[in-house]
Amino acid sequence: MPKIEVDEKLFFNLVGRTMDAAELEPALEFAKAELDGWDFGPAGSSAVGTAGRVIKIELNDTNRPDLWSTAGIARLLRIRDKGVIPDYKFFSREGDVRQSDFRVVVDASIRELRPFLAGFVISGKAIDDAMLRDAIQTQEKLCSNYGRKRRSVSMGMYRIDMIKWPVSYKAVDPDSISFVPLQMEESLTLRRIVLEHPKGKEYGHIIADSPVYPILMDADGGVLSMAPIINSASIGAVQVGDRDILVEFTGTDIAAVSLSASIVACDFADAGYEIRPLRVDYAYDTPFGRSVTFPYYFQTAASVDAGRVTKLLGDSIGPEKVVEALASMGVRAEAHGQHVKAWPPEYRDDFLHGVDLVEDVMIGRGMASFAPERPKDFTIGRLSPIELFTRKAKDVMVGLGYQEMIYNYLGSGKDYIERMNVSPEKVIRISNPMTENFEYVRPSILPGLLQSEAVSSKAPYPHRIFEAGKVAFLDETQNYGTSTRQRLGLLCSHQEADYNELAGVVSALLYYLGDDYAVDDSVDPRFLPGRQARILVRGMNVGCFGELHPAVLENWGISMPCVACEIDLDSLLKGDGAPHGS
Repeated sequence: MPKIEVDEKLFFNLVGRTMDAAELEPALEFAKAELDGWDFGPAGSSAVGTAGRVIKIELNDTNRPDLWSTAGIARLLRIRDKGVIPDYKFFSREGDVRQSDFRVVVDASIRELRPFLAGFVISGKAIDDAMLRDAIQTQEKLCSNYGRKRRSVSMGMYRIDMIKWPVSYKAVDPDSISFVPLQMEESLTLRRIVLEHPKGKEYGHIIADSPVYPILMDADGGVLSMAPIINSASIGAVQVGDRDILVEFTGTDIAAVSLSASIVACDFADAGYEIRPLRVDYAYDTPFGRSVTFPYYFQTAASVDAGRVTKLLGDSIGPEKVVEALASMGVRAEAHGQHVKAWPPEYRDDFLHGVDLVEDVMIGRGMASFAPERPKDFTIGRLSPIELFTRKAKDVMVGLGYQEMIYNYLGSGKDYIERMNVSPEKVIRISNPMTENFEYVRPSILPGLLQSEAVSSKAPYPHRIFEAGKVAFLDETQNYGTSTRQRLGLLCSHQEADYNELAGVVSALLYYLGDDYAVDDSVDPRFLPGRQARILVRGMNVGCFGELHPAVLENWGISMPCVACEIDLDSLLKGDGAPHGS
């Protein structure tokens, strides 16, 4: 979960009052956050609100990127304190294309690479050290987590007084343009930046496979940045004391790009900066049109019935109280009979369903306002047959000398697909992930086991580990298009690990589980050809095992031989053979 560090003086200035730890900690619950630490600095600086002191806050949710900044959390606390929802008049809306002194022309050449851009200009006062550091932190959190490590959103800041308008955003031959990037003094071509600059090495993979690279240039040919890699060392080197700054966002998802710009614009506005619009003219159609003035309000209203709120929260809450609770969360809403319609704030886009409004009502009203209630129904719980069978399998594995592991059910495409040398065809991808580290539902147990093995080279061998748990994959034969299965995966690693050793383990496991089995040829890219097999029980495919392919081991950085097996426990219990592999 995201963790942020906020400057104490800036934070309390934005909240409108000072708070001690005893008051701040419960207040943070409304932001689904908690106090992670408070750096009180050197002796003698103990007064609350002292400049330079840092408050560390951990966010317990990832669907509110607007809270990943000093101004974001301060805004929520200020709204709850004063009951006033801020009015950001600088936002444009559908059909509202405004004239602006600042314009970016997006060329058709960028359409297939990184097609969307949003931004704004801040002015009115010089940026100070605390605000600049907070803006950099917000940039890192937004682009790393919400922006999927800059793949879908990246952010840049530039000195206005060095820019000749209009700015152009286009794709160019990576060998045709050179500029001096931040952290360097030598002019490099775009290709050399990807190969040699630290940020190029870190993020270059995003554009490296493209024959053209993105570039932001002003009307005189001055380079602002090579999105999403690095700014120039001149126009893109914002410093404390700069008064007029262009803040720009590029990416592959226009809603994510626009929301990121809205969040940062509101943060600067709360800190007293003037927000001036940026007009972006596209050479192609976008979901927002060809000419868009940012910051841009694109969110759609959500609605919920007050009766549904009452049913889900277990307490009688009328429509007026629903509106009141939403207002305390910064959400404007209106009641029409029992029906409540709400408009997301400019900095939020997380109302996907009426239940999301119910959650805000619950938080806005306060958890302490709900009286504890004893359960009215008496029920007797029991273990399901598959759980009993899984526990039996676990006992067998422990008896065979294997150690049980537990892993996340969500992970990255790099771990579940690329490193496993498998096709992404049946892997379930989450449609709106907040971070690429939790973007896919795991289709197999083996990636988790390999992840452990990859960091265990210094532990004494042999390594014998296993996990039993759920996997899921796309399945057109099912009503919802997906299938969830209970599987057992195991891995053994040491110098002499081979197919024959694992075959003995599989034989013992299935013997104690009470099944006769046979083996057959298998063609699974995760395993070495000729050193792998399918497991057949009652003629049905229930799993596979073998020596892991050297390419897979190399992908994970594992140098020791490994053998692995994965068995579908649902198939063994029900006798309904299921597809295997990922």
